[in-house]
Amino acid sequence: MAAELENSIKSAAAKVAQYVADVATMSVETKYVEIGPEGTVDFEHAKPAARTIIRLDGDSETVLPMRESETGEFEVDTLLFDLHESNVTTAIDYRASMLDALLETLKAGFM
Repeated sequence: MAAELENSIKSAAAKVAQYVADVATMSVETKYVEIGPEGTVDFEHAKPAARTIIRLDGDSETVLPMRESETGEFEVDTLLFDLHESNVTTAIDYRASMLDALLETLKAGFM
């Protein structure tokens, strides 16, 4: 009986450790596709437009969609970036809810 409990705890700890490793880095990539002349869309050849990587320790990296203006200066494609920011916010909220659920599960298991 004690061996089964110990194995169950080790198994649960391994699963938690793997989950934490999986959520340690979150990557959100927003891609685009061109609509063909007949309205066709080829999702297999979607091209990256913006990317954000967020690490559990708070470090982050974002690659912004930029275009050259008529004056030759670079400017952010604000419509595309707004969409990407929305995707990042959704991913952060989802990860937070999953971490909260994990913590609640762990608390319930030890009470």
